[in-house]
Amino acid sequence: MRSLYANRRTIAAGVVVHIMTALAIYAKVGDPFYLFAALAFFIVGSGRLVLMRSFDRVELDGAPRATIWNWERRSIYGTAAVSLVLGLQSAYSVSVTEDAFAEIASISITMASMISVVGRNYGSKLTVDIMSTLQFAPLGIGFFMAGDPFKAILAFFLVPLVLTTRSMANGVRSFLYQTVLGKREISIMAERFDTALNNMSHGLVMLDNERRIIVANRNAARLLNLGSSDDVRDRTLGSLLRLAVKKRALDRTLSEQIVNTIEELCAGRRSRALVKVSDELHLEFSARRRRDNSGVVLIFENVTARIKADEKINYLARFDSLTGMPNRYHFADLVRNEMSVMDGAEMVALVVLDVDDFKHVNDTLGHVAGDRLLCELSARLKAVDPERIIASRFGGDEFVLLVRDVDTSEDVSAVMGRVFDALCGVYSVQGNRLFASVSAGLVLSRRSGFVLDELQIKADLALHESKKRDKNTWTVFADSMDEKYRMRQLLKKDLREAIERRALSLVYQPMFSADGLRIARCEALSRWEHKTHGPVSPGEYIPLAEEMGIVPLITEFMLEVACKDCASWPGGLGVSVNLSALDLRNRDIIKLVTNALDQSGLDPRRLEVEVTESAFVEDAVTARNVLNELRAIGLTIAIDDFGTGYSNLSYLNSLPVTKVKVDRSFVRDVTNSAKNFKLLSGIVHLAREMDLSVTIEGVETEEQLRMVCATGHVDLIQGFIFGKPLPQNSIADLAAKSFISGENQPQVHRASAAQSGARRNP
Repeated sequence: MRSLYANRRTIAAGVVVHIMTALAIYAKVGDPFYLFAALAFFIVGSGRLVLMRSFDRVELDGAPRATIWNWERRSIYGTAAVSLVLGLQSAYSVSVTEDAFAEIASISITMASMISVVGRNYGSKLTVDIMSTLQFAPLGIGFFMAGDPFKAILAFFLVPLVLTTRSMANGVRSFLYQTVLGKREISIMAERFDTALNNMSHGLVMLDNERRIIVANRNAARLLNLGSSDDVRDRTLGSLLRLAVKKRALDRTLSEQIVNTIEELCAGRRSRALVKVSDELHLEFSARRRRDNSGVVLIFENVTARIKADEKINYLARFDSLTGMPNRYHFADLVRNEMSVMDGAEMVALVVLDVDDFKHVNDTLGHVAGDRLLCELSARLKAVDPERIIASRFGGDEFVLLVRDVDTSEDVSAVMGRVFDALCGVYSVQGNRLFASVSAGLVLSRRSGFVLDELQIKADLALHESKKRDKNTWTVFADSMDEKYRMRQLLKKDLREAIERRALSLVYQPMFSADGLRIARCEALSRWEHKTHGPVSPGEYIPLAEEMGIVPLITEFMLEVACKDCASWPGGLGVSVNLSALDLRNRDIIKLVTNALDQSGLDPRRLEVEVTESAFVEDAVTARNVLNELRAIGLTIAIDDFGTGYSNLSYLNSLPVTKVKVDRSFVRDVTNSAKNFKLLSGIVHLAREMDLSVTIEGVETEEQLRMVCATGHVDLIQGFIFGKPLPQNSIADLAAKSFISGENQPQVHRASAAQSGARRNP
């Protein structure tokens, strides 16, 4: 539609020609008709020019279709009026005037106007049809009215002329319409291509065979410091890089390296190339030849993040992320390299050390404080004789050292003295002053007999000996330790078999009312009779079970047997079973408890589970959820060894605890110290204020019993004052006698216990 209002000059020129032609004919023939024709041309032409000026002031982008059609219709009215005047003038000249000049002039300007049908009015098919009809229909009628047969023949010839003109106009319109659409599509595609090109994360440069830049996106210009992407086209990449060097945006050596790299890529000698622009920028280049072999497309990306990630992964694969010390695997590589340059007779020492009571730091101050302590300790360790010692962290608080040139025991003592002097002392961690000490085990070996894994086991055994003694010391491996280690491993094997064969047994420590008249509950204790070594202390095999991770198997056995035994006891006597930290980290304990209750038929209210504070330290959320479920079943929950930890009060407030068992350490000296008695009384009163029942452990003498009862709020007493751990049958008899009840019965128990001299821990 815009094409109808274009080319104003041709319209103005046409108006002038039409008017002048009509006036010229009037001057020749003197017929006033031509004056009216000239006036009509003037009026219509002026109106069309005014209409076009109005069209210029209208914004039609996005206008409704009806508005656009109104403007097209106005254009059609103007062209129709001109065409009608031309057709009538030609018909009049042929049929009325019959003057040769008038005929030739009128028909000439009519035919000339038909050129505009093809040249400028092709945009509207309706305009073409109207102009052709209004110009040639009157002329054809005029030929017939002239009465000349030859003119009549010309009238018939006008038909193919009109059709041809119409076909040509339609062809031009169709061609130009497709061209406009194609141009618009190309423009859209170019815009999309430009958007995609300039928003891609990679840099892209298209080079011709002379290495001139045809296309470059913004990322390419930015990464290579080439300036604006519009300014780099038609210039060689080498010249632009040299310009960047002049502007000090690139180093000359780097510029040459990039050019050489691109040449190798373009020549196909390399598929990819990595260029380090700076510590903060690494670019990876790749090139691909264009299909028409007219150049190459060079693509490069910023791979700095990937390079740094690779470096970090490589670092983490070799060094400890917390302390920056070599880890287990890198330490092995360093030792291997060191051994390769040593003489076979040289002596070395492999040292394994850890921090004494490090778990206590994590439990009381948190793991962040523990990590800070390890960082400070490792910094001190790195500074101890680095020319002679290769230090590493294997994990947790375990450090492993390789010490060279230790030919004598004096050398070993000197080196270990420096290590202990550096590491043992006061540390400032998060505003807390901590005294830290270490224990170590070491093994000596000649280079020729050095096997890292075997020596580490021996150093671990020596460390274990240091831990068994006073800590804060170091021990040299001896062959006797190896024998103990083998015995320990055999004991582990036998323990696993004993558990699988259900060869453990249970005894029960009674808990009496404070007056000793009634037995209320018994604590189940496991026992192991080894087939060769005889009775093995729980203090020996329980730590082994913890190392092996089989404590839950012992718990399962104890639950089954204790529930079964308790179900046979009279008078509603209850039983307590200890749960470990491992038990509370796994919801399987719920199933074990319910199975034991179902198999024995025991009322859940008669079963009590005892847990220590250590069971909550590592995963308090899981432990709390497990205990809540056990409480919902109907079990009672007791905190064992209450008062020995540092966070018991917070646990009492958040856990479904119904009872506390005050640790025996508060009873041991209660008869000798008023302060100890006040402390015991305070703990008991605190528990009672929180509506918790109280059991006192470790009561062994009449005087201790009297002091414990003096607190006034004790529910149950557990200790040798009333009896030592007994087998299941003895508990049943004791319970029966307790419920028969006699005034002298408690005295009988105390006398029996005293006569037995049983004043040792169960």
